[in-house]
Amino acid sequence: MSTTKKVVVFDYGFGNVRSAERALARAGADVEITRDFDRAMNADGLLVPGVGAFAACMRGLKEARGDWIVDRRLAGGRPVMGICVGMQILFARGVEHGVETEGLDEWPGSVEPLQADVVPHMGWNTVDAPAGSELFAGLDADARFYFVHSYAVHDWTLEVHNPAMETPKVTWSTHGKPFVAAVENGALWATQFHPEKSGDAGAQLLTNWIGTL
Repeated sequence: MSTTKKVVVFDYGFGNVRSAERALARAGADVEITRDFDRAMNADGLLVPGVGAFAACMRGLKEARGDWIVDRRLAGGRPVMGICVGMQILFARGVEHGVETEGLDEWPGSVEPLQADVVPHMGWNTVDAPAGSELFAGLDADARFYFVHSYAVHDWTLEVHNPAMETPKVTWSTHGKPFVAAVENGALWATQFHPEKSGDAGAQLLTNWIGTL
């Protein structure tokens, strides 16, 4: 019996789906690019990419019923991973050019312009992963990942009061001001950087995610 995990890259019109497909296949997954509702719901893992504007990504995701798919998968404890703007739309809201757009609200917080002298943040950077991170397991502390973004979450505000619930593991990076670079929160994981463009470190990270499916 095959133990290869089935991963769907959700194709809603925003994201580097082909590079994500290649990277996931390299990491050992059986990958399909689709927006088919049943296939996205039934895969072992769902990857939600995203590039461009927050508002446009949200609009495209809703048109493809991706908002409903993400919600229902998480309600059933089925793994979802967001990348770049695919991570940003998991937060409550995005603010671009003074315009606020509602996100999926899986996590509280606002995606706002980076507070740095040089924007966008484009290139390789290190991250500060918390102890016990499964996403960054096996990676050196000085591992570098590839970022391309002008917006980020600067404040993590989710508090867990139920002792039976695991506290989310939040990874940070810095460009001007510290910002959220990755989150591990039960079945929902996400990265602000592009693991599919991050060489061996990104491949190890995707392998780690697939290993939890």
